[in-house]
Amino acid sequence: MAGRDYRWNSPPPYYENRGFQQDNINGFSRPVQPNLYEAFQPPRPHPSPVPHYIPQVSTIHSVPAVNHTKSQSWCTPRRKKIACIATATTLVLALLIVGAVLCWYFVTMSCQRRCGTSGSCVRSYEWCDGVAQCPGGEDESYCVRTYGPGFQLQAYIAAASAWLPVCSDNWGDTLGRRVCQDMGYSTYVRSGSVGASDSAEGYLRLNTSVAEGKLQSRVYKSFVCTSGVVTLRCIECGSSTKNVGNRIVGGSQASLGDWPWQVSLQFNERHICGGSIITPNYILTAAHCVEGVYSSPYPWTVYVGSLYKSTGGTRYSVKSLIGHQNYDTKTKNNDIALMRLKSPITLTSTVQPVCLPNAGMLWTSGQSCWTSGWGATIEGGTSSGVLNAAMVPLIDSDTCNRAVVYNGAVTATMICAGYLRGGIDSCQGDSGGPLVTKTSSLWWLVGDTSWGTGCANMNKPGVYGNITELLPWIFLQMQTNG
Repeated sequence: MAGRDYRWNSPPPYYENRGFQQDNINGFSRPVQPNLYEAFQPPRPHPSPVPHYIPQVSTIHSVPAVNHTKSQSWCTPRRKKIACIATATTLVLALLIVGAVLCWYFVTMSCQRRCGTSGSCVRSYEWCDGVAQCPGGEDESYCVRTYGPGFQLQAYIAAASAWLPVCSDNWGDTLGRRVCQDMGYSTYVRSGSVGASDSAEGYLRLNTSVAEGKLQSRVYKSFVCTSGVVTLRCIECGSSTKNVGNRIVGGSQASLGDWPWQVSLQFNERHICGGSIITPNYILTAAHCVEGVYSSPYPWTVYVGSLYKSTGGTRYSVKSLIGHQNYDTKTKNNDIALMRLKSPITLTSTVQPVCLPNAGMLWTSGQSCWTSGWGATIEGGTSSGVLNAAMVPLIDSDTCNRAVVYNGAVTATMICAGYLRGGIDSCQGDSGGPLVTKTSSLWWLVGDTSWGTGCANMNKPGVYGNITELLPWIFLQMQTNG
């Protein structure tokens, strides 16, 4: 194992180990107030009907000013008060109108939730209402989920803006199977019930008068749930013969059944990348494995159930390749892809899916994970003929983004694992393969091998796609592509 683009023949830019390798408001003019004060008109002299003596005054002398008596003004203190009140009232009303218009605009016209790549917008209360408003159906694609290692079923309710557990009253296998199909699974294992812990937000109860439609349109909110809440298993996953008590600290050869989800992805019969079985129909790998000349599905073959990349196992043909639409070939952001197989994989004790992480499963810095693959065991070497694996601890993003490590290059869709001292890593040929951890007796997919600088170098740990962050995309593709 020693790491990344980790496609065997990809010359890395910065030794990119490829195989280890998401308003103008109209203004309102204030109404003009009528002039409440009449213009002052000086009194006009009226001719007297009686002739009188007009003294002769020399025009070279100034005429003394006439002292007029001040007339009665309309602008009395009482009228001023009335005018001020009227003006203030009008101003307040105008401000209220403007405020109401602004509220209406931001509530009804602004983009509250954006639909994937289409750029369309929907209102918040339309998200997960049981009716698809987005062109690609994104608003209804991730509205039910399983939570925690116990697979507790939850549904998102827009009215409450919250994920709520579902009460087990009137629940049965028929509804459980329908929910698994809505999530994108072609399989259903069982439904169960566990005690309802206190939920400040409440619970969801089935509306028995609604017999059809998606779960989120068939439930109502309640603060009472005495029957317990639903648990849902759509697929058997995460089983392995691996004994985690034997921690591999330098990488070593795997045994058959240790990593039953591990597959070899071969292009024209040559190993290029690794991948993970997540359902009988889907393989999860890295987007950089299927870009460029590798973007056609037909030359690809998936080998399962073997420790050796060239012999043994069973081969499956690929029907379609689905790379993340926002994958960035330079930064490796959103480095994830799915392979849709032409026929489902036959599951055995040595061929098993790995569990996709449930919501609420938080990985911690230092948590033990395992990476596996047929990658080179030394930097610049050829890929290994036999499957190897190594234990690597998770590294928090703050540490991984330090200037001496990856200097801010690790995004939310990435997760780091390895040793800052170097020595253990994934390498060329491991790209797309699994990074897994064991919790509650099951193995969970934490990441897919994405990139790194060199193999096992100091301060250059492996960087993987963050599966938890990418779950909504995974389920949308499974729903869309069947």
